This record gives sequence, structure tokens and C-alpha cells, in this order.
Amino acid sequence: MASDLHLNEASHDELVGGCSLWGRNGVQPVYQPLEQSFKTDIAIIGGGITGALAAEHLTARGFSVVVIDREQPGLGSTAASTAMLQWEIDRTLGELETFYGFERAAGIYRRSAACVAGLAKLIAAHGITCGFQPRNTLYLANNHEGARELMEERQLRRRAGLPGHYLEHPDLLTQYEFDRDAAILSPGSAQADPLLLTWSLLQIAFSRGARLINASVTGLHSEGGRVTAETNVAHVIEAQHVVLATGYSMPGLDMPKLHRTSSSWALATVPQKPDDLWRDGMMLWEDSHPYLYVRTTDDNRIIAGGEDDDTTAPQERDRKLPGKIMAIREKLKRLWPKADTRVEHAWCGTFGETADGLPLIGPVPGMAGVYAAYGYGGNGITFSYLAGQMIGAMLAGMHRDWFEDFALDRDAPTMRSFAADWTRTGEELR
Repeated sequence: MASDLHLNEASHDELVGGCSLWGRNGVQPVYQPLEQSFKTDIAIIGGGITGALAAEHLTARGFSVVVIDREQPGLGSTAASTAMLQWEIDRTLGELETFYGFERAAGIYRRSAACVAGLAKLIAAHGITCGFQPRNTLYLANNHEGARELMEERQLRRRAGLPGHYLEHPDLLTQYEFDRDAAILSPGSAQADPLLLTWSLLQIAFSRGARLINASVTGLHSEGGRVTAETNVAHVIEAQHVVLATGYSMPGLDMPKLHRTSSSWALATVPQKPDDLWRDGMMLWEDSHPYLYVRTTDDNRIIAGGEDDDTTAPQERDRKLPGKIMAIREKLKRLWPKADTRVEHAWCGTFGETADGLPLIGPVPGMAGVYAAYGYGGNGITFSYLAGQMIGAMLAGMHRDWFEDFALDRDAPTMRSFAADWTRTGEELR
């Protein structure tokens, strides 16, 4: 049976505003024009971090791959990332337990931790220079009630075999100089430059024969075990499978009700004096709404972000940038009074998130041979790695029951109750 999908176009300006600090001194991939129609095993639509990780993994599996992007790869949603490669996800383990039960929730958290470890191994194996640094995370309580909730969260994590320990106010203040009621200190996360990582992964894929095509895919036609990608020129690309990796730009899909788009804002300060930064350069995030998320760079800048809301119109999102940056600066100063909050870079981006904090990865219902990877929330790079691994396994004929945890058409028995609450209150990205 034939099926069609018409794709909407979205420019980088619709996804990102301002100017981030990523990709300095990096070598951008070189496009090839689409000069004739051709066939390939896999066509990946989108050359950001998701498409790059998929291209690297799928070429390693021996597939012929073409990456198609209408603009410079990585300069869309990837460029807006703060690249905090965390295994802790937008929903706490306690929340996921409420939604799906303990065993399923614990399995999801363990897989997220395995993804960060897998990324670290991949980067080390290829010697990728992208500012990758292992980091602990400090999840800070916002008040006394938050401290109690963090203690319960840590107990659940211990039961799940997840690393970390609970810090009460005296230890948190004396050891780390943060004046908060409590925190969970967890190892196993990392940080990187997302553009340098993306471009390096694409170069690895190209060294194995992958191609980067400069074109706009306007529609997909699935029939007879093949998928034809129609473009804005006279040529088409015929593939056995297509992977939609267009960041947070919706490609004409009817997205599940648990998905929505939001915007987040971020800044990078001037370089700090090393002695004025907090201990161990830990990545920081809060349990408040909207919350603050903070990391450092290898040249001692502070990156801070947050103030998420449901703005999706690009002009309105960009118009809010000065006010949002002011609010982030004030929060950063309260959290770490030693910070020099002079701003050298400020940016914002539109993102996709889900009610349960989990990505949407897998086959597109009703479109044979088409796979999608969306709805990453605050774990963009971590879940992008997961997407590449999952889709690679699916294309190799492997299936695991836990793949259903991330399916585009998942609908757990408790989904309706918490999706309604999420629609009212919202969840922020990090």
C-alpha cells in the first residue's frame, strides 16, 4: 500500500535566535549539490546532532547513507543546545515510577546512563576534539519541600542501582558553597561543544562513503518496500529507509498529544577567574519551575539557561531574549555570587518535549520504511545517541520490548491523567 507524507520547511531562523559560542575553529562539512536522482540504503533528513549520530552508527553497520539538509548542518536546533549530556531526564525517577511502574522507570534511567557512557566511548574511540569532559551533576532543591522530595528521589535511585548521594544543607554549604536546603550529587554525565561533535561525526560517516546533499525534501512516498524522497529540484532520492532527524522542526507529522514545542534561553559569560568557579566544574540544575541550568566551558565561561515557556513564534521568542537573559543573570548571581555575569553570547531556541520526558523514536505509523526521532526535551544529545542505536538495531532486524517505551504511538494506561496536568502546568527544558 502506498502512503505519502508532505514535509513542511523550516529555516534555522525559525529554530534559533541570537548567537551561541559553539563551533569556533571547527571545520564545517562540505555539501554536494543534488545533480541527479539516485538510490541509497538510508536517507537521513537533517544534519544536526541527531542526523550525525545516526549517520555515524548506520555507516558503521555497513549501510550506504545520504544525509540531506537544506541549510548548513548543525546550525539549527543543535547550535542552541547547552550540550549538558545528562543521564538524569526531565521527569524524575519518582515521576516515571508513577507513570509506568518502578521496573520500567528504572530501566529507562539505566539506559539513559548507558547512552552517556556510550557517547564517551564513541568520542574517545575516534579521538573527537569537541571539548568533551566528564562531569558530575548537582541537582539542587529549591526549598524545604524540594529537599524532602530529593531525599525520596535518591532513595528510589539507590533501589534502581543508580549512582549518587544526597547532600544536606551543612555539607552542601561547607563542601561546595551552595546555600540550598539539599542536593543530589551524581557522577556519570558530561559536557561538550555540540557543533564540533556534530561536524566530526559527519566527517567520520563521510570517510565511510556517506554523502551530504544540499536539498530540501518536500515529500516522502512509501510504496513497494522503498521510500522516495521528493525534493525542491527535479531529482529524487530513493531509499530502503528514511530517518527523520530534523531537530524540533515538525516535518508535517501529526505529532502525538504528549508532544509540544517550547522555547528556552541561554547565555555565556565572559571567562571567569578559575578560583571564582565552583568546585569540580559540576553541572548544576534546579528543581524549580522554571528552573536554572548551569555549566562551565573549557575556557572558564559560565553557561546558564532556562526561563522556558511555550513561546513558539520566532519573532516573539527573539524579542523576549533581552528580558530572559536579564532574569537568568539574576538567578545565576543568587546561586553563585562570585560569578561575573557580563554576557558575551546570548541565544534562544525552540525545542520539542513530551509529557513523560521521554523521546519519540521509532517507526512512523502509517509510513512503511520511515523512522523518526523527536521530542528530546532537555536530553537532546543523550537521546540522539539512543535514537541512532535504536534505529540501527531496528533496521538490522532486531527488536527489544523496551523500544516501546519510546514509540511515537505509545499510550500507557496512565498517560491521559498526567498529560492533562502537563498541558496546564508545563515542564521546562534543560
